[in-house]
Amino acid sequence: MKCCRDIVFDMENVIRQHFRFVGMVQGVGFRCTAQFDARGLGLSGWVKNKSDGSVELEAQGPEAKVAALIKQLKTDCFLNIDSIECRTVPVNPVEHGFRIRF
Repeated sequence: MKCCRDIVFDMENVIRQHFRFVGMVQGVGFRCTAQFDARGLGLSGWVKNKSDGSVELEAQGPEAKVAALIKQLKTDCFLNIDSIECRTVPVNPVEHGFRIRF
C-alpha cells in the first residue's frame, strides 16, 4: 500500500498557485473543507486564516486538479466567497501533504 507521500507527479505538469479568498470565509469550515478537498485531489499545500478576515491558500499539483479544488470551494453551499485573488508562485518540490496553518 502506498502512502500519499509516495505519489509522484510529472513535475513538468505541476503548478503552485497562491489564492486569497474574501467574503464570509472564516467561521464556516473553509479551512477544513479546503484541506479535505485538496487531500482528496492529491494536492499539497496549505490554508490559513488571516487577521483581516480573508483566507489564504496555496495549492500545488497538476493544473486541472488545482482548478478542480477552486471549483469545489466556489460551489460549497456553506462558503460565501465574494472575490478570489490568484497568482502563480514557485513549485515546492519537497512539499508533501496539505495542512492547515495557524
